Amino acid sequence: MKAVFLDSTTLGSDVDLAPIEQVTGGLTCFERTSPEQVLERIRGFDTVLVNKVVLGREHFEACPELKTIAVVATGLNNIDLPAAREHGIQVMNVTNYGRSTVAQHTMALILALATRLLDYNRDARNGTWGKSDMFCLMDHPIMELEGKTLGIVGYGDLGQGVAERAKAFGMNVVLGCRPGQAPGEVDGYPRIALDELLAQADVLSLHCLLTDETRNMIGERELRLMKPTALLVNTSRGGLVNEEALADALRSGEIGGAGFDVLTEEPPRNGNPLLADDIPNLIVTPHSAWASREARQRIVGITARNLASVQN
Repeated sequence: MKAVFLDSTTLGSDVDLAPIEQVTGGLTCFERTSPEQVLERIRGFDTVLVNKVVLGREHFEACPELKTIAVVATGLNNIDLPAAREHGIQVMNVTNYGRSTVAQHTMALILALATRLLDYNRDARNGTWGKSDMFCLMDHPIMELEGKTLGIVGYGDLGQGVAERAKAFGMNVVLGCRPGQAPGEVDGYPRIALDELLAQADVLSLHCLLTDETRNMIGERELRLMKPTALLVNTSRGGLVNEEALADALRSGEIGGAGFDVLTEEPPRNGNPLLADDIPNLIVTPHSAWASREARQRIVGITARNLASVQN
């Protein structure tokens, strides 16, 4: 197996690639690869590892020796899958590596929003607390999670991890139907129509893939259905929520707060409605929910096992 990794820096400098090197018998690594460099760098290799580098028909046609593409992530939107199938190229990805890390980040966003952690930290540090006429500040309403309803849309590995942790806080978990999904019961949790869930959820957490059906799944109409105190959390994919509508809803008090780890454009070089300075009770993190060292090292191990299965 002759393998090249086109964007190894996307896994960080603190992961050990030895498991992949052992399986492949060596690994040529490039920290980053521009679109113009892809073709020259994959020539002569039968196995290509990528995270975000785009591979398409023109690459497959020019490199008949290419047999395997290992994507060191879950999403496959950067690979032309129909063209890969036509050229007999096996494409593999990595799943179920970030349950603990993403669920932890999701709960951190929920807790920070519910307790107004950033607001109270700011007030303590900027002198507002020091000017108070009593021992504490109570200017920002705090939500107690116990007994509140957590709505989860997307009950895969990550959604299940969040449900487990939410139950430890005494929350009631209710699942929402994705577009085209039927109501029912899963793992003892009711799964109800999305509109019905929006009306009753105190916290809504999204864990679905971005597809034509789920794009802008939460828009102006859906936000109006939510409680004015409700929190919306998205650690899944940018584009599930209409960002302009959410920014307006937060400004007007239509919902109580939001925590996002994903945006429609990453990095947001052209700006984003959710990065404005005047939006209350909004936390945005830079797509870091997956990025604990443990999770990234798990990606390496799963990729190595995937490649070993090809050899076997």
